[in-house]
Amino acid sequence: QVQLVESGGGLVQAGDSLRLSCAASGRTFGRYAMGWFRQAPGKEREFVAVISWVGRTTTYADSVKGRFTISRDNVKNTVYLQMNTLKPEDTAVYYCAAAQTSRVVTGEADFASWGQGTQVTVSS
Repeated sequence: QVQLVESGGGLVQAGDSLRLSCAASGRTFGRYAMGWFRQAPGKEREFVAVISWVGRTTTYADSVKGRFTISRDNVKNTVYLQMNTLKPEDTAVYYCAAAQTSRVVTGEADFASWGQGTQVTVSS
């Protein structure tokens, strides 16, 4: 497994942009599909985006498609989530997760390693 540490969260206004980073430990980072999930207050955690281990395939939740971009740097062992045109409904704790698979997966159960989360708050 890998250890994951997220950063980059904060308080922004609607329409602003924010970039989250997730630093991973371990020499096999390139063998993990990496995903972002989020959990808003009072709601279940939900899938946001995932990127394949070589970065050629990405999948997004409909709610963020066209606004968020997931990317990865396998040299720096880091995955990013660029969030543009943020909305108040994007307010949540954002979690980075790793799945040791070559497939693009979107279910929580597919991801064995999780970060501690970073808070994103979007004011209207």
